[in-house]
Amino acid sequence: MKRSSSFLSHARGYALLFCVLTLPFRLSAQYELTYDEPATVWEEALPLGNGSIGAMVYGGVSQEHIQFNEETLWTGKPHDYSNKGSHKYLGEIRRLLSEGSQREAEQLAMEKFMSIPLGQMTYQPFGDLMISFPGHEKYQDYSRKLDLATASCRVNYLVDGVAFTREIFVSSQNRLLVVHLEAGSSGALNFDWKLDSRHFLKSIHTQGDWQGLTVQIPDGVLMGHATARVVSDGKVTRAYDKVSVSQATSATIYLSAFTNFKNYQEVGGNPVRQAERAVAGLTLGDFATLREKHVEKHQSLYKRFKIRLGPEELVVRDHTDERIRKFWKEANDPSLLALYVQYGRYLLISSSRPGTQPANLQGIWNEELNPPWDSKYTTNINAEMNYWPAELTNLSECHEPLFQMIKDLSLTGSLTAREHYDCKGWVFHHNTDIWRGAAPINHSNHGIWVTGGAWLCSHLWEHYLYTRDLDFLREYYPVMKGAAQFFTEFLVEDPRTGYLISTPSNSPEIGGLVAGPAMDHQIIRALFRSCIKASELLSTDSEFADELQSLLPKIAPSQIGKHGQLQEWMEDKDDPNNHHRHVSHLWAVHPGNEINWEESPELMKAARQSLIYRGDEGTGWSLAWKINFWSRFLEGDRAYDLVQMLLSPAEEPGRRIRGGSYPNLMDAHPPFQIDGNFGGAAGIVEMLMQSHLGHIDLLPALPAALPEGEISGLCARGGFELSFAWEGGKLIRVSLLSKAGEPCTLRYGDREVQFKTKAGEVYTFDSRLKKI
Repeated sequence: MKRSSSFLSHARGYALLFCVLTLPFRLSAQYELTYDEPATVWEEALPLGNGSIGAMVYGGVSQEHIQFNEETLWTGKPHDYSNKGSHKYLGEIRRLLSEGSQREAEQLAMEKFMSIPLGQMTYQPFGDLMISFPGHEKYQDYSRKLDLATASCRVNYLVDGVAFTREIFVSSQNRLLVVHLEAGSSGALNFDWKLDSRHFLKSIHTQGDWQGLTVQIPDGVLMGHATARVVSDGKVTRAYDKVSVSQATSATIYLSAFTNFKNYQEVGGNPVRQAERAVAGLTLGDFATLREKHVEKHQSLYKRFKIRLGPEELVVRDHTDERIRKFWKEANDPSLLALYVQYGRYLLISSSRPGTQPANLQGIWNEELNPPWDSKYTTNINAEMNYWPAELTNLSECHEPLFQMIKDLSLTGSLTAREHYDCKGWVFHHNTDIWRGAAPINHSNHGIWVTGGAWLCSHLWEHYLYTRDLDFLREYYPVMKGAAQFFTEFLVEDPRTGYLISTPSNSPEIGGLVAGPAMDHQIIRALFRSCIKASELLSTDSEFADELQSLLPKIAPSQIGKHGQLQEWMEDKDDPNNHHRHVSHLWAVHPGNEINWEESPELMKAARQSLIYRGDEGTGWSLAWKINFWSRFLEGDRAYDLVQMLLSPAEEPGRRIRGGSYPNLMDAHPPFQIDGNFGGAAGIVEMLMQSHLGHIDLLPALPAALPEGEISGLCARGGFELSFAWEGGKLIRVSLLSKAGEPCTLRYGDREVQFKTKAGEVYTFDSRLKKI
């Protein structure tokens, strides 16, 4: 992606200045996930990643198990999923829906309209690194932790009085999984290691101090190769299927993995050469250098943002799994929320870096050949939710893989727009994979949903709102325009109301195939408005902007139904007893902003009533979305109740709630989906600051359970970065860095200050918003 070098250099300089001038930060404890036992199942293992290679570390004593992934290992091959000529049946599907013949419309769509094939491809696990330590069955003083600040996992224990230590990390600089082993006594380190994989089509080759693993995906074109090599001060010998190290004091295993994937249209890379080249020439002494560079690279992202919630002593009081159990049953633990926010940021840094694939349903971590929902990209909420913390918590670069995928989808989606709808522009539905499928998949009762691409485009606009990067907007405006262009031709007049409506479509994933779901119209209006504003900022396409402006009032508006609810469909047919996990018709509350307390209070009340009817319980990601909703409703205590549910133990005996957290703090749908981690982290921050209405609100939904805290490096729309603290539920002081020199309106309670800013300047205010 093209970026303005001056923009980036100024942003880095301003951030450095802000670190010097902002409030002193009192938090001294590191944020870590800690345990006193090895993991016994995958949901207890600890995640590491560099965007390309993901690893789950079990921390076993007599046998360490590190399960690893490579982001481009998928089933399938380059493929256009569009159903050629299916647009010929669009008119008949619309007619059936307008006549109330939903079942017949769905059946016709299944026969003539859906993607070929009906499904998409699956993200695959790669392999396993197994390390055996003979004689370590009896051990003492075990500890296992994931240090978020250094992105490394450490295991420590004693055997017969000798201390043994492991440190594992995944370097983004060198695309290496690094496992460093040490013994506290000279020559006491003895172990065997080998590679393996769940894949049936695999081969393993051992030679000297290295081993290679090659896997082939059945019925597909992708193959992967991993090479691992050990360097040690001890004796290294080759066995039949493993490498042995004896009489050592320290040793390091270096592993790299690649596939033959090049891009969504092309394969043909040489993963064997790439993997072997990555580990060749490394020595035992390289560990320290690699670690230093790894930590430096990670902290350039991680340390931009700090958060403290509650007393410091709670940060390290208990091990993480115990804190999750206690938080649900016994005690408030504000610092657990701060840990959760930083863990969400850590997971995003680890699974989505510039130049990599975007984070999928499981980020970059998966152990199953047939993972839940194929571990792909579900875009009727989940893939978008993955990126809610990106701009907000100062990880703008981590957003870039999603932007590249959007650009790819605008190309594959143009074929889908032509073949399925006979429309210009591009359209994308509710799922995609590494081959960038854009056509409707699975079943017509939920797969024909036309606003996936439009929702993704909101991420492009949000990135501009946060950064004010006109070069970025100029690069991606054609993508936004293409998405809007599709709807200028797709929307049709509703014969009953005269409004323009989206048909056929659905309200994810409830109610079947319909005409005119509220969510579609909310997203389309937001897309049109962002394109209009972008056209003005870029001084381009005024005629197209005028066309969009003329269409806006013609699109079916949001409606209030007989139960006082915000209607999900054109018809007033919402069931107050329906507690479905999706709450799609509240999109305009969050992540959109069309419905809000200032401009549309009656619709906001109706949206709140809809959320009450839906109920508090839900899957992990659903709980996360509801936290954001209640924060936008300015009801912090209600949002906090859902945080407690999201951070409750997912597999506690007798617990009825579906969603929650596993012992490794990963989100439980269940099973594992990473979107809840990202959405929950964003929701917690949304309680503390909001900027979606053109001004910055401080502590807008602060719950009583969080009476004190401080935060720095928090980003707001308009190109601002904030640092503020509060005690007794009251703001103490706030500092604001202006990166773009935009005017600013700052609010706290009933107080407001408006002021002009200069790029690079810091502005500080007291609790009454008086400038200091």
